[in-house]
Parts: sequence; structure tokens; C-alpha cells
Amino acid sequence: MHTDHHWTTTPVTAELLRGALDVERTERGVLPHRLPAKARAQNTDGQLAMAESQPSGVRLVFRTRATAIELDALPTKRAYVGVPARPDGLYDLLVDGRPAGSGSVPGGHTLTIDMTEGTAERTPGEPGTLRFDELPDSMKDVEIWLPHNETTELLTLRTDAPLEPAAPTDRTVWLHHGSSISHGSDAASPTTTWPALAASLGGVELINLGLSGSALLDPFTARALRDTPADFISVKLGINVVNADLMRLRAFAPAVHGFLDTIREGHPDTPLLVVSPILCPIHEDTPGPSAPDFSDIGEGRLRFTAMGDPAERAGGKLTLGVIRDELARIVRQRSADDPHLHYLDGRDLYGTADNAELPLPDALHPDAAAHRRIGERFAARAFSAGGAFADRTARPRTA
Repeated sequence: MHTDHHWTTTPVTAELLRGALDVERTERGVLPHRLPAKARAQNTDGQLAMAESQPSGVRLVFRTRATAIELDALPTKRAYVGVPARPDGLYDLLVDGRPAGSGSVPGGHTLTIDMTEGTAERTPGEPGTLRFDELPDSMKDVEIWLPHNETTELLTLRTDAPLEPAAPTDRTVWLHHGSSISHGSDAASPTTTWPALAASLGGVELINLGLSGSALLDPFTARALRDTPADFISVKLGINVVNADLMRLRAFAPAVHGFLDTIREGHPDTPLLVVSPILCPIHEDTPGPSAPDFSDIGEGRLRFTAMGDPAERAGGKLTLGVIRDELARIVRQRSADDPHLHYLDGRDLYGTADNAELPLPDALHPDAAAHRRIGERFAARAFSAGGAFADRTARPRTA
């Protein structure tokens, strides 16, 4: 860690963070969370606990004329038994809204996950330091987007000139909830997940509640959405319900109604967009659950497969086709009394032609190029003229 006398040390506090719903104080620093403490207390699922602590869309935001910045952090990185090592998570730097670099923090804890046994083992590690230098010697707005796929405990921020919290933004706020695809799985970096790209194109402030493996219509997630101030809201539902083989059609429709009812308690007139799943061939007509397929692991490739039987649809098991039909029906029904409720078919974001050109590498998750395409299409359909959010869209950020 740097100890030269010309460095200004600033504790990381909630005042410097955007995109988090809660900030937990730890022995060493702070841990951003994307679900509030009350929701976390009602959760017993390790997958969701891991996902909500990974700060997708969370960023440090401040003003300074510093030419060098250091951040001490303690990440928790994931490793999977039998799977090639994952690269370290990236931190993206924006200066006055423009990309200005990226880097990683070495070290940290390691969570080793055995998908065949359903176990996870944590190996303790030490903090590391991220450094950005050769920045412009002028007053500027700085954003450091935290890794979307690593739990990140923030310890100390150092700059070679004093910093101050950024002025409150006048941009409108987009609150989004979805699955690992919204969380950013297989995106290149935190600012290139599809929600981050769409927010940049729409000129809005993002709060991303994309929760890997955990968009399961949990009531505590609906209450978090209800209680979070926002100018517009989107919920992308369906794929995780199939992945987990969580419920049948009889339970799904009332659960969706209840989820939307809860959101509407806090946002009665806010534009609310329900988005159905993007194309995923393994589950279009075949129910879940999903399971890892290790047949190509020797070549460094992990894929997923659908374990259900298409004939089980007759008994109420869910496929993506069934879910899209049901979501469209629910929105049609509700929109008769809710003019601010809208529906978007996820295949308009990524469909059959896209899958032929940019196939899902593991049969579930889009790659970096597909994230960009999905983000661009969502921005065009939601934030442009005639879109669900067009009347609330703020001005794009200017330098």
C-alpha cells in the first residue's frame, strides 16, 4: 500500500457510492449490497447471497483534480472445480463520462464451487490495490465501476489531490431487475453489461438488480423494488424460474401478479416494463432444470443442458415459450387499468437470427458482443421516441 506523504486518504462511504441499495460497514471498510438488509435477512439461499453482494452497476463517484488514484479492496473471486480459471474481475474508469482505463485487484478471497456436489469452500486471502495514473490535471468527474462478478469489500481510496463527493445527478433513474444475463454474466466488463450500455445510451442513472440465478419472484426482491426511488422500472422475468424448475404454471401467474402488485404499491404511476426471456434454444420448448454439461470441459468449455421432458408441459411445467405467452397475457390484462405498464418480448433483444450469428457460448448466457447488441436494442425500444420510458428520459450526459 502507498504511504507517500503527497497522497490524500479518503475513507470509502455510502456518500461516494451509486447503484447500491445498502452499504455494510465491515472491520476493514465497507461492502456494497444490491439488496437491503431486511431482504438479506429473509434469504436463505447461498446463490442469491453471493449474487446480491457482487456489485453489478455499483460505482464510486467523486470529483477531483488528482492525476493518480489508488483503491485498496478485498475481492472474493470464484473458482469452479473442473473449469478453467476465471480472469480477475475488472474495474472500469470513466473520466467526465468517457472510458479512461480499466484494471483488476490481485489477491483476495477465493470461493471454490463444486457444481457436481453443490458445495462451496472459501479460502481466505489478502487485499490488493488498483491504480490509475496519468489522469488529466484538471477538475473532473470520476467514476470507478466495480467488478460486476466479484464481491468487493472497499477499504481505502487514495488520490494525489483532495476529492469531494460528486454533485447530485439530475438524470432520471432506471431501476432494473433480472437474471444473470442482466447481472452481466459473460460481459467483458462492468460498463459493458447490457443494462450499463443501455443506461449510457439512454442518458440515465442505473440501479441494477440483476441477480444471477435469482430472478425468482421473491417477495423480498419485489419489496426492494417497491421501496427504491426510480423514474422507470423494468423487470426481466422467466429464465431462472425455468433453470431452477421452481414452480408450475398454476403458481407462476399469481406470483407474477403479486410481484407487480408489490412494485405498484410504491410506484403506482411509474412506467413499468415487463420483459420476457431472450431466446434460449435449450429451454424454448423443454422444461428445466438446467444442469452443467461437462462433456467439452477438456477443451475448456462448460455448457448447460435442459433436464426436463417437453411432454411435461402438459402437467404445468414451464418453458420459455409458455412463460412468454403468460407474461404477455398478464400485461394485457393488467394494462386495461394500468396505462403505464408495458411488455417487451425478449426475442426482440436477442432472437433466432442473433443466435445464429452470436450463439450462446454455454447455451445459457450471451457473450460480450451479444451484451452490446441487447443493450443497444433495449435503449432503442425503451428510451427512444415511442418507447416505454420515452417521456421520462433525461438528457444524455455531456462532457
